[in-house]
Formats: sequence, structure tokens, C-alpha cells
Amino acid sequence: MKNIFSLILLSVLSSVLTISIYKNFIEEPLSPVRDVIIKEPSYARQVNGAAYIHPDIMNVTSFETAAKLVRPAVVHIHSSSGDRYERFFGGESSGSGVIVSKDGYIVTNNHVISDSKKVTVTLNNKRTYEAKIIGTDKTTDLAVIKIKKRDLKDVDLPMLEFGNSDDVHVGEWVLAVGNPFNLTSTVTAGIVSAKGRNIDILEGQYDIESFIQTDAVVNPGNSGGALVDTEGRLVGINTAIITRSGQYEGYSFAVPSNLVHKVMKDLIEFGEVQRGLLGVTISDINDEIADENGLKSMDGVYIKSIQEESAANDGGLESGDVIIKVNGINVKSSPELQEQVGLFRPGEKISIIFLREGELKSTEVTLKNSFNTTSLDKKRTNKRLSAANEILKELGIEAETLNDNNLKDIEGVIILKIDKNSIIANTNMEREFIITSVNEENIKSLDEFKNAIANADGEVVLDGFYEKYSGPYSYVFDKDQ
Repeated sequence: MKNIFSLILLSVLSSVLTISIYKNFIEEPLSPVRDVIIKEPSYARQVNGAAYIHPDIMNVTSFETAAKLVRPAVVHIHSSSGDRYERFFGGESSGSGVIVSKDGYIVTNNHVISDSKKVTVTLNNKRTYEAKIIGTDKTTDLAVIKIKKRDLKDVDLPMLEFGNSDDVHVGEWVLAVGNPFNLTSTVTAGIVSAKGRNIDILEGQYDIESFIQTDAVVNPGNSGGALVDTEGRLVGINTAIITRSGQYEGYSFAVPSNLVHKVMKDLIEFGEVQRGLLGVTISDINDEIADENGLKSMDGVYIKSIQEESAANDGGLESGDVIIKVNGINVKSSPELQEQVGLFRPGEKISIIFLREGELKSTEVTLKNSFNTTSLDKKRTNKRLSAANEILKELGIEAETLNDNNLKDIEGVIILKIDKNSIIANTNMEREFIITSVNEENIKSLDEFKNAIANADGEVVLDGFYEKYSGPYSYVFDKDQ
């Protein structure tokens, strides 16, 4: 019996010893497998012989504050062509937009709403509103839409403040907020990977591609959404990705907020972009240009030729000059120059620092339009002014400036006659209604009333009262219907 126990004990010890030797000296150690690495300490490793430093994400505490600020101001946009067969053959699209004013203006991409007859926006609180297209610009792929005013009564819209995209630096943290794959209010984080990036996706003679490149995840549906800094300020409108699969593969591209702000103001005021031009043919500096001109640096923009009577010609610029700064901002490439010049309208002045035969020089240039004049395109303004004379006829009313001895302290317009089946008749307004404001702007005379209607877009709200009835009254009609 003792011999049997001795044999068993010897076998066990032998097995343990064998396993120990195999584990410690023969078997290769296995690395732990994780599906998701949530946090990883910074370390350096060799990539192609060079040290690669991972971003130190351990020092980033939270993006919660910025996300809370931004998400309510980013909307989901659905647009349709109005075609009865669009569900079968296309014609519908969706994307994102950013609320930029309390009165309902929203910035998005042109490709999100182009050729649309109906646009609806859904807020973060799930409320849905109809919106009107104010203007579009293919050269920057931007557009402005607006929620109807009457729908915003007693609604306190969230909005984003514009940041200064010139102050955004490579390596800086940014957040992309939008609605990828119809997943509303999605927030992703990344860093600015490059600036002034041209990816050649826009068409047109005066297109501007000077994108902010980031590695924040952007997918279909994010177009028109917000790129913000860690303070929640708008620094770009997410516009494009480079992909072979149709989904995010590493980099996304946003229109800089400074350019967005300028285009937005033009579209609201004029219905189209007022583009200030230098009137030059330019190129980036390559080895050949640098050697021929004795340039020590590859930074800057080389002027190949100048149009006669152009802004550049009037400002004393010449072929062979190298522009290195516009209004104190460094321009290292053609897209960066186009971006900085694109911030201004014809008739506005910019300062330029340039190199000529190795010497630094400066000049002040008054930008011109494509016809080499400094005038703005006022088609919308002229159209509205001429339309003012036809307003009463179009509305189907007769009216005059209020001049009633019983209402000496009241200024406005009184309605004398309303035609049957007219625009005003369809609002249920009655004769002798006294209009005191148009779209919340007080009016004092018939001329002010006509101009206010002519200058209004879409929905028009007429506020006032009846002398024979108590209380205020409001009547609404849509100029586009």
C-alpha cells in the first residue's frame, strides 16, 4: 500500500514540475484580449524608424460641458423634392444643421437641401418644424434655412456662438455633433489633423476649399452638423469625408466657421454670396518656382498672372510676387489665400504682405467682383423695391396711413377695402383693421408698410387692433404660397 501511495505522489509531483517547466520556459506568453480599450496610457513606439507619440488622453477630463451646450442647437434635417415617386426613385435626403440665431436661422450644407421643395427640421427635443430655404452657395457647399416665424412663438431656441476658426490649431481637440445614420445628437471627439485642406470636391470657378481636417468620426448624416472646440463654440460645419466604403475611414472635413459666418450673412441679406476677388492666377510654391525665384521658403502663394483693371493690378501687385499674409494671417497655400480673401465683399479693403525679389513689401487692395467693379449684386434689393409698388394689388387691399383724430397717439395703416379670395381675405381679416407692425417691426406709414412686406421672406405676421373690438389681433400669410 505504501508503495502505491508513493507512486501516486511521485506522478503528481512529476506532472506539476512538467507543467511548470512548459509554462515558464517553453510556452510563449499570451497577451490579454480586449474588445474595447477605454483608456490607454501614453507611450512612444517606433513607426518607420521615428518615434510616434500617442495623444495623452489621460489628461482630458471630460467633453460633457461642451456636449451639453452643443447638442440642443444641432438639428436633424429632412428634405424632399416633392416628387410623388421619390420614395421609389430617390429625391429624399437627410443631414444635420446648426441653429445660429434665436429667430430660427440654420446653417447646413448645400448638398443636404439642394433641389428640395420641402425641408423639415427636428430639434433635439423631438419637436419638428417646417423650414424655408433662404439661400445656397455651391462654391462653399453651404446653405441657410429658416424655421417659420409663427411656429417659434413662445419658443426659446438654443443657438451656437461662432468661434474664430483662424485661432484653431493642429493638434487641438474638437467635437463633431450631428445625426449620422439618423442617430440623432451623436457626439464624437478628435483632434484637428490639418488646416487649409483642398480635397477637390467642389465645382465652379470661384469654389473655396480650405477645410479643417479632423479625425473626429463623421458619417453620412453628419453633413451640415457642428464642429466645435472644447468650449462649445462653432469652428466649422462638417461637410465631407474621404472614403471608399461610404463610411468613415479616418478623416473628415469641415468648412471653417469664419467663412461660414460670411457666407451666412450674404445669403440672408442678398440671397447669394458677394465674392470679393483679387483677379489673379495663383499656384502653390514648388521646387521649380522656388529655384527660379530664389525663394528660401516653400510657404506662400505664387502669383502667376494678373488681370487688367483687377483689384490686384490696382493694388500694385505683379506677376512673380509671393503673397505670405492677408490681414496679418499667414497664408501658406492657395486654399488658405482663397479662404482669407473669401471672407470679404467687393469694395472692402484687405492688407497684403508679399515678397518681391526677396524683399518684403505691403499693399492695401480694394477687392472687386467678377466684372472688376466694386459694386454689390443687389438683385434681391432692386426686386423688392420695385415690388413695393405692387404690394397692395398683390395682397388684394386698399389702405392708407392712419390719420384719425380719435387715435392721435397711434401710428400705423388702416385697411379700407379687401378683395374677395385675395391673400388678405384668406386670413379672415376685416375692413378697418389697423396694422401697427409687420413681423414685429413697428410701421408708421403706408410706405413703411409696403416696404416691410416687400422685404419680408416667406411668412408675414400683421399685428394690430380694431377700434370697434377689444384686444390685439394677428393675421398671418405666406408670400411664397
